[in-house]
Amino acid sequence: MENTELKYKVEAVLFTLGKFVSLEDLGRYCEVGSIGMVKEALEELKKDYENKNCALEIQENEGKFKLNIKKKFGYLTNRLLSGSELDSPTTKTLAIIAYKQPVTQSEVIKIRGNKAYDHIKYLRENNLVSAEKKGRTRLLKVTNNFYEYFDIAESEAKDKIKQAVEEQGIKKMF
Repeated sequence: MENTELKYKVEAVLFTLGKFVSLEDLGRYCEVGSIGMVKEALEELKKDYENKNCALEIQENEGKFKLNIKKKFGYLTNRLLSGSELDSPTTKTLAIIAYKQPVTQSEVIKIRGNKAYDHIKYLRENNLVSAEKKGRTRLLKVTNNFYEYFDIAESEAKDKIKQAVEEQGIKKMF
């Protein structure tokens, strides 16, 4: 397979999935057995985006890659997509985790109910929340990806969440 064609396949996969993908998964989706070829095509694609004057870039996080909007344009997409990717119940579960972090999963379940298990699973799969074993439960925290996703600095997060809680009158959750 010509490297240019593989590069475009990698681009198509990253665009379609819209989430972080490992080199192995990219190879599988592009039907290429050589991880080296996939990595080479990805590096070429990354350089293409760096040299283009556009709003997109290839981001890397823990050995996984994603086609994303450059940070300086994140505010536009957050405004346009607010609420459409994360439903309201999942967003509320995420807000509790971000506000109380580190917080035990059992405490979140106590506040949000059993459906929060599904929310937490979704948030972990999308790398917005991390979990580590703590006894018979898990300790939950937001990830750096959370701050990038919402285009917010860690130091501002609690204040903004507190403000949103007060505006929406959902203090009873906290």
